[in-house]
Amino acid sequence: MLERKVKAVRSLERGLAVLLEVQARRGASLHELHLALGLPKATLLRMLLTLSRMGFVWQRLADGAYLPHIDAAAHSPTAMVERLAEIASPHMKALSTKAAWPSVLAVPRLDHMEIVETNSPLFRLDSAILGPVGVKLSYIHTATGRAYLSACAEHERDAIIARLRPNDPPAGSEEALRDLLRDIRRNGYATREPLHPWPDRSRQLVLHDGRRSLAVPILLGGAPVATINLTWPARRGADEAVVLRHLALLQQTARGIGEALDLARREA
Repeated sequence: MLERKVKAVRSLERGLAVLLEVQARRGASLHELHLALGLPKATLLRMLLTLSRMGFVWQRLADGAYLPHIDAAAHSPTAMVERLAEIASPHMKALSTKAAWPSVLAVPRLDHMEIVETNSPLFRLDSAILGPVGVKLSYIHTATGRAYLSACAEHERDAIIARLRPNDPPAGSEEALRDLLRDIRRNGYATREPLHPWPDRSRQLVLHDGRRSLAVPILLGGAPVATINLTWPARRGADEAVVLRHLALLQQTARGIGEALDLARREA
């Protein structure tokens, strides 16, 4: 009887339809939502902004996709990575307003690092295009990989190096790698230099893409969970100049992300 007398709130129905569509797709672009729901993009933007302010969705910097908010109590590996990206995203956006070049956020996998967020789309001129989400990066030949490998526990580092070790490594190459990682731990940051001879992924790209990179680990409870970098065209600055200008800012961003992760963990 009540259903006959009370009218449904049409705007609420449409807002919930948007939320359900984002959740069902585990992320969707504005255009995809427009095609799926038949709503004007201006209307969708207002609804997505409202859902974002209420904590139901968030927008990924890397590709502009809208993703469902992941409850801090969720513990599946996929949910944890998405939660990391969600928490890091505003910090990376803030970083983009202070540093001249783009960044990626990457997490460890068995034999590579995987990009899970990037602020690259916020940059338009004279900067390296990074990503997209899902790109695999070398532990050995990228600053991003080296930053993680240098910061992780010794047993984890040994396991990763064992997976990457070629069948017939050049004499002294593993010792050189371990010396390099010790230098990175002492300095508190990683770059792409010096080059290393092992034929791991990304080596040819690093040799020929004309970029430089600086990376630091993101720590949670004293252990690395991800790394964040800055990447720039080599012609725009030497490593030493960029370290002097931007290292403190990058480390501050990494600490901010780590503190936000710790707060989310304690609240969960």
